[in-house]
Amino acid sequence: MANADSSATELTAKQGEPTLVLPAEETPKGLYFLNNLDQNIAVIVRTCYCFKSDSKGNEDAAEVVKNALSKLLVQCYPLAGRLTISSAGKLIVNCTGEGAVFVEAEASFGIEDIGDLTKPDPLVLGKLVYEIPGAQHILQIPPLVVQVTKFKCGAFVIGMSMNHCMLDGLAAMEFMNSWGETARGLPLKVHPVLDRIILKSRDPPKIEFPHPEFDEIEDVSNTNKLYEEEMLYRYFCFGPEKLEQLKKIAMQDKVLNKCTTFEALSAFVWRARCEALGMQPDQQTKLLFAVDGRSRFEPPLPEGFFGNGIVLTYSLSKAGELLTNPLSFTVGLVQNAVSMITDSYMRSAIDYFEITRARPSLAATMVITTWYRLSFHTIDFGWGEPIFSGPVALPEKEVILFLSHGTQRKNINVLLGLPASAMKIFEQLMEI
Repeated sequence: MANADSSATELTAKQGEPTLVLPAEETPKGLYFLNNLDQNIAVIVRTCYCFKSDSKGNEDAAEVVKNALSKLLVQCYPLAGRLTISSAGKLIVNCTGEGAVFVEAEASFGIEDIGDLTKPDPLVLGKLVYEIPGAQHILQIPPLVVQVTKFKCGAFVIGMSMNHCMLDGLAAMEFMNSWGETARGLPLKVHPVLDRIILKSRDPPKIEFPHPEFDEIEDVSNTNKLYEEEMLYRYFCFGPEKLEQLKKIAMQDKVLNKCTTFEALSAFVWRARCEALGMQPDQQTKLLFAVDGRSRFEPPLPEGFFGNGIVLTYSLSKAGELLTNPLSFTVGLVQNAVSMITDSYMRSAIDYFEITRARPSLAATMVITTWYRLSFHTIDFGWGEPIFSGPVALPEKEVILFLSHGTQRKNINVLLGLPASAMKIFEQLMEI
């Protein structure tokens, strides 16, 4: 377990004036369609990628990163546009070619001041991502904002702010790897496929399944009162032995035939969070997590799909049922949530949004975002693979991150925030 709270206020990164990185060649203009899976997750995601080479300094890092971005934006030109609202009242990209925002910065502190790079401090990392001054909403924030921060030790960090409506985790990973390949003068391993019309809603829309992931849940446990306390953020590391032990616990009553790491860990954390927040036995609670639909759509989405190919799925249960039943019960709920993601279900979810314009409710809900399956660690701009890569902070208090940890990438770090009194209980529940 590690503390992610900090006295980082004295650490500063001196930012230069923002500039715009335009595509290196003329790109198509006009409106670029965003489908309903994109509409649902229009939140700003901030990430950092830290590089340091023993044989190469960081003097030209910003120039290399900037030039490569300009070249890549020719193929990924929607990222050089601006978000606006369509005549149908939905988000759409106006491909103006204005460019991505780019800022160079110099840190007053060393890379070591970020702390343990496997458990980075969100307050320090936040200084490495540029924020658009005075922006009140996402339409005032360009889809892609980049800050390159140099450190005296020769390291540099690419801090990126991107709207999730543009790319999901897998597409962002492919974009970052393509950016690195471009910087090294290599051909792209995966070419972006920009057509999102393939995930357009049907005409007429057809809702074939219930979609309680969008339903509001009454907070009968009054957990909102707890959130008036100080919020604490903590990392919990699960090594291979601990993960194996969790799976054994989940299967010891022989109810399940199989159990994955994700299923066991999700179930374990969901239960513990319900208990830590003091949920009443009759409190309805919801687990939300994204399933990659690329291979589940019929036909499957093409390789290099540039957008969001993920669909939110859900588990619902009363807190009392989670806490009084064996772990196998909760794992079973997670397994059912995964298995329900078929082409029909995903098309139904797309059409549900078309009719209702509803967004998933987060009351009495836990949202899991999984990063440990994504290959951000392979990005290389010419300084080798990153010594750290990952998100800056949690976008919402209900979100929990599963991150890879360690050089072998066999450990999973669980990052979450809870009110101080709840975190104290949660820490105890993580001991198995």
